[in-house]
Amino acid sequence: MASSIITPEDLEIFKLELLEEIRKMLSQRQPTEPQRWLKSNDVKRLLTISTGTLQQLRKKGTLPFSRLGSTIFYNVEDVDKMLLERKQTTLTLFKKAVRKH
Repeated sequence: MASSIITPEDLEIFKLELLEEIRKMLSQRQPTEPQRWLKSNDVKRLLTISTGTLQQLRKKGTLPFSRLGSTIFYNVEDVDKMLLERKQTTLTLFKKAVRKH
């Protein structure tokens, strides 16, 4: 059986070829589409709210949803929209506090 000797130069060439192959593979990868629909557990974790709070948001019509079988889905854009609509500035909170006193 013949043996071969691997030199440091051989390893360097191998490293460069391997890196080039990895770069090619990464450049050909399609960017993944952001998740469009979230399940209830995802929304609860994202908003740090309870099951009851999420149910109230659905019941009041504050957060639109779709039901497929027993699974409820929420559109990411609807969650963002709800948060933006409920966004309050520090000044708004201060004015409300002053009005109460």
